[in-house]
Amino acid sequence: MSEDHTHVQEFFGARAADWDRKFPQDGPAFAAAVAEFGLRPGDRVLDAGCGTGRALPALRTAVGPTGTVLGADLTPRMLAAAQRAGRAAEGALLLADVARLPLRDGVLDAVFAAGLIAHLPDPGANLRELARVVRPGGGLALFHPIGRAALAARHGRELTAQDLRAEANLRPLLAGSGWDMASYADEDARFLALAVRRG
Repeated sequence: MSEDHTHVQEFFGARAADWDRKFPQDGPAFAAAVAEFGLRPGDRVLDAGCGTGRALPALRTAVGPTGTVLGADLTPRMLAAAQRAGRAAEGALLLADVARLPLRDGVLDAVFAAGLIAHLPDPGANLRELARVVRPGGGLALFHPIGRAALAARHGRELTAQDLRAEANLRPLLAGSGWDMASYADEDARFLALAVRRG
């Protein structure tokens, strides 16, 4: 396991039990982002870096009983917290690295990723891996329940020009990874970038 993986597992593992209690107001923001994503009944969607599975109920509602919902995370304690919260009933939970997903090419219609991009060791390659498992024309949602400035303030740091989530950086990063950005919103109450898998 790489040093990056160990750090991510340690960071999130230590916070897993209290994660949902720490951010109790995020549910509506997740639901609104999933609604804007435009999933359809029967779609096959992955929550990449699903954590405690906060997006899984909204994803299940969007794709309905005929759809497929998967939640993949690298941290066993996050997945255990998702199970304790009853979210395994909304989709299958996978202990998996989003950099090497155990999925066939083009098997998914969409990927939802909340707070993921900042924790990717190789964002270009990792976004290409997400593109690999999504069919041409499928979607990607990069989401955070608060915007970049609010998140930076929460962590006591300044926004920099190097921030991957800045539109000027994210658009070419996505384009080089098989995605075309369709929309971009960076507001106090949410960050949501939607992209389409290039054919």
